[in-house]
Amino acid sequence: MEIYISNSGAKPIYEQITDQIKAAILAGKLAQGEALPSIRFLAKELGISVITTKRAYEDLEAAGFIHTVPGKGSFVAAADPELHREATLKKVEELLSQALDVAAAGGVTRSEVLETLKLLSEGE
Repeated sequence: MEIYISNSGAKPIYEQITDQIKAAILAGKLAQGEALPSIRFLAKELGISVITTKRAYEDLEAAGFIHTVPGKGSFVAAADPELHREATLKKVEELLSQALDVAAAGGVTRSEVLETLKLLSEGE
């Protein structure tokens, strides 16, 4: 699993890690029960603080994406269809928000965007 961090980005590093691990789990690149790198190993590989990596893992565990076994490590949690749906819906909302921003900057109205979305969805 490759994780890329950007020090110049708007997102905090722990959130970049969290987002990338979530995306890998949702895309099936990380399977249920698969071990994640240890907190210390990942911190060393990325050249960041152990505290930052720990925060990312804590957030992933709180969201139900991973579970931690003391003394053994962190593992991908069993797939939860509702969790997957919510994560997908959140991503769709983010993308649609970006599309609306791009449209507004280019002089495209919301009704034109809605009509385009309607036309695109008819093809499915």
